[in-house]
Amino acid sequence: MKLFEKYTLPSGTELKNRILMAPMTNFLSNDDGTVSLKELDYYARRSGGAGAVITACANVNVYGKGFEGQIGVYSDDQIPGLRKLAAAIHEQGSKAILQIHHGGRMCPPHLVPDEDIVSASAVAAVRENAKTPREMTEEEIYKTIEDFEKATQRAIEAGFDGVEIHGANTYLLQQFFSPHSNRRTDQWGGSVKNRMNFSLAVVESVTAAVKTYSEQPFIVGYRLSPEERENPGITLKDTLQFADVLSEKKLDYLHISLGDFNQTSIRDESITQPVIEAIQSRVGEKVPVMGVGSLYTPEEVEQALNTVPLISLGRAFLIEPDWIQKVETGEEVRTKMDSENQEEVIIPEPMWTRIMSVPNWIPVK
Repeated sequence: MKLFEKYTLPSGTELKNRILMAPMTNFLSNDDGTVSLKELDYYARRSGGAGAVITACANVNVYGKGFEGQIGVYSDDQIPGLRKLAAAIHEQGSKAILQIHHGGRMCPPHLVPDEDIVSASAVAAVRENAKTPREMTEEEIYKTIEDFEKATQRAIEAGFDGVEIHGANTYLLQQFFSPHSNRRTDQWGGSVKNRMNFSLAVVESVTAAVKTYSEQPFIVGYRLSPEERENPGITLKDTLQFADVLSEKKLDYLHISLGDFNQTSIRDESITQPVIEAIQSRVGEKVPVMGVGSLYTPEEVEQALNTVPLISLGRAFLIEPDWIQKVETGEEVRTKMDSENQEEVIIPEPMWTRIMSVPNWIPVK
């Protein structure tokens, strides 16, 4: 099967297969952003089969904390726990990738200092009771870019094999790229080209840290959401232009965040080609493209690998931590969560309650 084929990333890092565990919020870290024992158990249970495990997002500074129980990578005090996390993943046989993140206007106000949430512009998110953020100053923008660089340095020191820059799911990097949340008229906003500048500066700072601090191949990936429903919002045309530029940055992969791997445009019904196919056709020869979204069975994954070279699985690994191993031995793979299966699959509280309380987010039998 194609999913078991080894794959060498542009950095030179070899993955033992083409499947990665997708980053998923788990709400398991300690209040100070350090790794908890529950978190170590959760990741150890799901590591080993996948070529690499991408962690839940880690905030790069205190103004970027997006949710309760988020892992942090903004302080040297967090490195010992991060080192344990990387080791727990390595001990099972997978590469370890730390996703690095800033929540921007999506941060709950009570989680950031003085409830001072920031974004590209003072535009509230389209959601109930959303607070209007403060527009970031030029100084804050450069400081945040530097924070991504320092976060990468800490990831290297902690023994991770790479980082994934979180530019998706409505968080800060996407907020700078979006014409909805970015109404700036300086070098950081306006045209599609200028709205790329913050993300590109983060990419450059991260790759600079890798060049300075890593003595071996180190993975740098970028996750993006290809469209927004808001008006004005990110269009597929915008994203294809952005992908063109990102494909020249010597990244190890572009991780395309989709709810369904085969979904077409959520903005333009006249576009019938799946979004992932459009991106692969545009830049796939220059940078590896990774797909994700509602893939549960080995047959679905094999079919998806006919489109892109890499697949990340999220909910499939929640339901079936031994997904890879069972496919390899021909055992039946579960595709629905047993509501009484919490202890076996090791999903601690409060993550278990949140998963089971969100209607239709995960198939339940």
